[in-house]
Amino acid sequence: MASTGADAGRPWLQALGLGRPELRAWAMYDWANSAFATTIMAAVLPIYFADVAAADLPQNLRTAYWGYTTSAALLITAVLAPVLGAMADYLGAKKRFLAGFAAIGILASACLYLVSRGEWLLAAILFVLGDIGFAGGNVFYESLLPHVAREHEVDRVSTAGYAMGYVGGGVLLAVNLFWILSPTSFGLSDAGHASRLAFLSVAIWWALFSIPVFRSVAEPAGRLEADETRRMNPLRVGFTRVVETFREIRLYRHTFLFLIAFWFYNDGIGTIIKMATIYGREIGIGTNHLIGALLLVQFVGIPFTFAFGPLAARLGAKNGLYLTLCVYTGISVLGYFMTVGWHFWLLALAVGMVQGGSQALSRSIYASMIPRGRSSEFFGFYSVSSKFAGILGPALFALVAQLAGGSRLSILSLIVFFVGGMLLLTRVDVDEGRRIARAEDEKLRPASVVA
Repeated sequence: MASTGADAGRPWLQALGLGRPELRAWAMYDWANSAFATTIMAAVLPIYFADVAAADLPQNLRTAYWGYTTSAALLITAVLAPVLGAMADYLGAKKRFLAGFAAIGILASACLYLVSRGEWLLAAILFVLGDIGFAGGNVFYESLLPHVAREHEVDRVSTAGYAMGYVGGGVLLAVNLFWILSPTSFGLSDAGHASRLAFLSVAIWWALFSIPVFRSVAEPAGRLEADETRRMNPLRVGFTRVVETFREIRLYRHTFLFLIAFWFYNDGIGTIIKMATIYGREIGIGTNHLIGALLLVQFVGIPFTFAFGPLAARLGAKNGLYLTLCVYTGISVLGYFMTVGWHFWLLALAVGMVQGGSQALSRSIYASMIPRGRSSEFFGFYSVSSKFAGILGPALFALVAQLAGGSRLSILSLIVFFVGGMLLLTRVDVDEGRRIARAEDEKLRPASVVA
């Protein structure tokens, strides 16, 4: 699609990866659902879970149960994602699946308002449902990337999406932080009431800012393989495609090797995101420091994530990814020695510098190595890789915390994920993976011309 005259007159938008209306609409979904990642996943709910919902449990069990809860949520999504992704490709229904999962996440976020003291199980169940909606929706949202972005735009558009997520998630988190720190100024009874209102605000924010992606991004047409027709059972097609993809794994060797590398290093990244605040709480860092530092991550992340787009153009996306993983290795080491509030702020600053870049470049590298006509299926595998990684990290973190009676060794253990991921990345030939994906895409037929 050609740029409009207005868009062509704003080259700064093109430089940021937001040069066309459909690119901005796509990126706005990152703005929308990042509120869940910041307020519920990372900042407010872990503290509310530890201090209110699980207040009657011993401190180390609060941390352990939160770790097990996050692992359960990721496991469910990981099992469902590839088959649902293949069904969406066959039906040409990426946006419909995105809408369904977003609705689950939005409703679960709203219902967290109902959780009060001692109701840790209800909080856990609602978080699991919310995370299924968040992670499941991302499968179909991210599968739209190779359709809305041209091949030379993918790195910039992907980083733009993550940067917009930092803006959206950060703005709402800032509002939530004001509510929690000074509840009476807003007519709220206490910080607990403010926290519950924050969960409700996530649902409203997510629903409102999801509208552009459904209005302005076109639904990619379904694509059929040689032995498929439009009249086949979608569920059966979904299972069949997933099985066939596993059989063809040697054909997509570099794509799947990248997924294994992503599995390793994203395990460490995801664990830091999910466990940082509850770990900080355990070692005695105050709530104001914890939430304030996470807010810093959001706003530091905006310029640094945008910067990784042109950095990838100069150094290559893979080299940019190596840089972020080296920084994460240092964060794990320093996290072991963290004792006071300003340490948490310093580590938050380091995370903010590389978190968005690592995720955005991972997404863009992978998107460039998959057939566009099977993007939902392949992003289902991407989701599986990230979710199984997320299962191991928090579970290991929780187990070490429970056995050792504290979590310092847990944070140090994350080094193995970053180093292992970098070693695997050295064996990935991105150019060869792209060549194979383009060749396979040419074999798919438009569903509209098939009976």
